[in-house]
Amino acid sequence: MIKVGLALVLILGLTGCGIHPQLADPSSAKDALFRPATQPPPSTPTFPAPAITNLPTPVVACVDKLTFINDQTIPDGTEVAPSSTLDKRWEVENNGSCNWDERYHLRLIGGPDMGANPVQPLFPARSGSRVIIRILMTAPDKAGSYHSAWQAYNPADEPFGDPFYIDIVVK
Repeated sequence: MIKVGLALVLILGLTGCGIHPQLADPSSAKDALFRPATQPPPSTPTFPAPAITNLPTPVVACVDKLTFINDQTIPDGTEVAPSSTLDKRWEVENNGSCNWDERYHLRLIGGPDMGANPVQPLFPARSGSRVIIRILMTAPDKAGSYHSAWQAYNPADEPFGDPFYIDIVVK
């Protein structure tokens, strides 16, 4: 029994050494049993749109306007004494979109200055408000009719709005 078993082991061992399994040629196979994973084609990466912050605020120019409303003192044609003090006041409206600040002024545009500075500050006023403009003057010392006209000017030194005036008769 040992001889049979030993002979069988020897036969199997010798036949096993001489038998080589046949490997299939991968290029000849119609359907491969194993296909390696493929990567998807590269795509264009998508990035979120950049957030735009701190954009400069567009500068919108405001509009300067002044509307004469009425004379508060010294109506046109008022008779005054020579060299008398005149406290002239006009009511006006800032009906533009600009707020008048210390850069705005009034300027004499016609007639005598009647002792007033020919450039006066324009009362600060917010857009849409009414204000009283006041200029202290002195009547001329000679008899006659006098007309003194004034105009508002913006920071760019451009005139705007209705001109306004004082019209007196010195007697």
